[in-house]
Amino acid sequence: MKSAASLFLLAAMGCASAGAPPSGVNRATRANVDSIALSFATAGDSIALGNTLAANCTGKDTSTCIENALSLVARNGFVKVAMGGLNRLGAVNADIRRTGHVYAHAIGIAAGATRRDITQTFPQCSESYQSGCYHGVIQAWFASLDSVSAADANALCAPFRKSESDRWIRFQCVHGMGHGLTMLYAHNLPKGLAGCDLLTEWWDRHSCYSGAFMENIVNVTIPHHPASALAHHDGKAEDHASMEGMDHDMAGMHHADAKPFKPVDPADPLYPCSALEERYQRACYEMQTSVMLYNNKGDIAGAAKGCDSAPLDMRPICYASLGRDISSYSQQNHAEAVRMCSLGTEKYQPWCYYGLVKNFIDLEARPADGMAMCRDIPSEAGKTLCYDAVGEQVLILEPDAEKRRAFCATAEVEFVDACSYGARLGVQAPTKLVAIWDAARK
Repeated sequence: MKSAASLFLLAAMGCASAGAPPSGVNRATRANVDSIALSFATAGDSIALGNTLAANCTGKDTSTCIENALSLVARNGFVKVAMGGLNRLGAVNADIRRTGHVYAHAIGIAAGATRRDITQTFPQCSESYQSGCYHGVIQAWFASLDSVSAADANALCAPFRKSESDRWIRFQCVHGMGHGLTMLYAHNLPKGLAGCDLLTEWWDRHSCYSGAFMENIVNVTIPHHPASALAHHDGKAEDHASMEGMDHDMAGMHHADAKPFKPVDPADPLYPCSALEERYQRACYEMQTSVMLYNNKGDIAGAAKGCDSAPLDMRPICYASLGRDISSYSQQNHAEAVRMCSLGTEKYQPWCYYGLVKNFIDLEARPADGMAMCRDIPSEAGKTLCYDAVGEQVLILEPDAEKRRAFCATAEVEFVDACSYGARLGVQAPTKLVAIWDAARK
C-alpha cells in the first residue's frame, strides 16, 4: 500500500538539472514557460507539456519552474494532462523519476484548491508516483481549516468506504488525511497523529498514521515542498483546535507551554518512534528508515544496523521500511536492490524484500512489477515473503477472488501458495512462510 504508501529520500538532495532537452523541442523564455505549458494542456498534449518543461525548466530553480507550471495546468482543470506531463518528465529525467511524488502532490494540491469536492477531483488523479496527486487533493482540503472535528474527519473519506473495490482509493484518502492533519497543525507530529485518532476504524487510523509519518520526514528533507506553504505556521490551528473525543493531555498537546516536537533526532536512530505511544509504533517503524537515511546521509548498511537495534517485534517492520527506501535508492534496478537488501542481517533480509516489492507495485499500481522482482530474488526465504507481499497488494487492488487466483498462478510454481495466502484465497500459511515469521521473533 501506499502508506503504505514510500518516501523518496533521494529527494532530500534536491532536483538536479533536467539535462539535455528532448529532441525537437524549442526553448522558450522562462517568462513564457507557464503560458506555453497551459496551451499544450488546453490541447490535451501531455507529451508536449512534459517535453517543454524538460527543455526549459533547468538550472537552480528547476523544481520551482516545474511545480509552478504543473500547478497552473491543474488549477485550470487539466489534472490528467498535468499528470501525463509529469510522467513524460519522469521518462526523460531520472531525478524526476525519484522525486516525482512531490510534484504529484503539487498537482493534487492545485486541483483540490480549485474544487473541494474530492469525489469530483479524485477521478482526475492517477496512481503514478505513489498516488501523490490523491494525497495533495486531501492536503488542499485541510488548508482552509483551523480545526477538525471527529464528524468531519470520518465524513471526508466516507464515499470510498462503501465498496471493497474502492479500498485502494480509500487508502489514498485516509493516508492523505495524515499528510493534511500534520500540515494543519504546523507539522507537529503528535497533533497530526491525534487527528488521525478521530477516525473510528482501525484500518483508517493506521493508514492515516502512515501519512502523518511521511509528512513529518518529507517536511524535513524537502522543507519547501508543495504542501509546506499550506501549513498553519501562524499557530491558528493550535489556538482554535476542536479535536473532540481526544485526550487533551496526550503527548503534551493543547498546552500553551508545551515544547515543540522535533521531527528528527540525529543522536537517536529510532526517534521519533522512541518518543511516541505504543499505538503509533507500527506505522512509525514503517517509515523509520527514511529518518535514518536522512540522518546518516544514505548509508543503507547503517540503516540496517539501526533496524537491528529496534524493539524485537519492530525489526521486521523496520526492514520492510528499508526495502521501501531501497526501491528508490536502487531506482528499481533489481540487481542493485538485491545487493542493498543483502547488507542487512540475514534473517531480516526477507522483510527487506517484502517492503521492496510492495513499493515496486505502489509506484504505478501494477502487481506484475512486483512479480518480476520476486523472480530475481536469490534466496528461497526472500522469494517466499516477496510473493506473499505481492498477494497482499493484489488483494487491495483486485476485489475479485478469481482474478486474484489467476494472477497468483503466474508466480513461480513453488511460490504460488505464498502469493495465494497473501491474496487471502483461503489457503493455509505455507510452512516456509511460518518459518520466516518464527525466525523474526527470536
